[in-house]
Amino acid sequence: MKQLRYRTRLIVILSLFAIVPAALLTILWTGTASTAISLVSGRAAWESVAESGQGAITAARSAPLTAEQRLAVDAHERELRTSLEQARRYSFLAGRSMRVVLVLGLIALIVFAYAATRVAGHLSRQMSRPLDEIVKWTETIGRGEQLPPADAHIARGAPEFATLRERMRHMASAIEAGRRKSAEAERLKAYRESARRVAHELKNPLTPIGFAIGRLRRDAPPELGETVEVLATESKRLERIARAFAEFGRLPEGPSAEVDIGELVRYTAAAAVPPSMEVTVETEENLPRVMGHHDALAAAVSNVILNAVDASSGSGRIVVEATRSRKDGRDVVRIDVSDDGEGIHPDEIGRIWDPYVTHKPGGTGLGLAIARQAVLAHDGTVEAESTLGKGTRIRFILPALSGSHDGSSQNGS
Repeated sequence: MKQLRYRTRLIVILSLFAIVPAALLTILWTGTASTAISLVSGRAAWESVAESGQGAITAARSAPLTAEQRLAVDAHERELRTSLEQARRYSFLAGRSMRVVLVLGLIALIVFAYAATRVAGHLSRQMSRPLDEIVKWTETIGRGEQLPPADAHIARGAPEFATLRERMRHMASAIEAGRRKSAEAERLKAYRESARRVAHELKNPLTPIGFAIGRLRRDAPPELGETVEVLATESKRLERIARAFAEFGRLPEGPSAEVDIGELVRYTAAAAVPPSMEVTVETEENLPRVMGHHDALAAAVSNVILNAVDASSGSGRIVVEATRSRKDGRDVVRIDVSDDGEGIHPDEIGRIWDPYVTHKPGGTGLGLAIARQAVLAHDGTVEAESTLGKGTRIRFILPALSGSHDGSSQNGS
């Protein structure tokens, strides 16, 4: 037997809870009214009194009576007949009243039953529709799809359902974030593994190639000197590529320590920006420290600054800022690197963090990917903003170490 829908079962249960007591009360009320009306009419009692009274009157008239006594007997007989007539009228009305009471009881029961079913239907809708909606939401979350927007038409229900919906939205957001994070981790893992293998395959032949180039430099005739230098240059480029792949293929290693972000960005900017460019470094006073790996974070900042230098074609202005902020209820340190270069097209800004994506001749496309990997390894996040023709800003957000301060600030250019 197919089970009834939840809403149907709820309507039946609520209706029975209302109709059954109403039916019992109607039956009890009708029976009580019937008994009361019968008692009020008193026809049987009056007929018995009339019969015995008539016998008494007949007996009294057979005896010698005075004129005054006869008048009293006649008056009593008339009163007795009037009372009997009234009793018969009450009895007639009582019989008709019972039908009226029964009809009114049935009408009251029907009206109450209708009202009960309407109320039960309303209550069932208030409960079943939100529950059906939430069940569909669980299926939607299970399929990894987006929940309907908050302003969409939904089955409202009681206020508790609004709280439940809000909690489910938070849960769905957390699940989706976990899915994205898991997928991203698997993707980066695959990228790192492929980069590690490429680096290994490149390093193996580079060592004997280096020895061969050294021997050619000693023994090759002068007319082959230019060819040897080409081999040496390309060999060094392959070594740089191998180092980049090797760096991307591993996460920061070793024990972590407190990192002074203000000092890190000042030193890195001074080392990475050529003298031909203007650079401004701004660090906030009392900047909290960050727990992590200094070399990995320095390399991440350096990669971003070098990208800014390339985007500005070796001229222009670069601004490096380190400030404190709040995100998701915790203290963080923000590192912003801004340039006034040519900018990035909106369709490409989302792909700049992907490995092997580059627009520089001879580039590996790993600089920003390595930087992002280092920041993510420190439980941080990365952001990018760019406007064509005006420049780009790259931002790192790192969790701050509570209770520590840099205690210094510096502006330079």
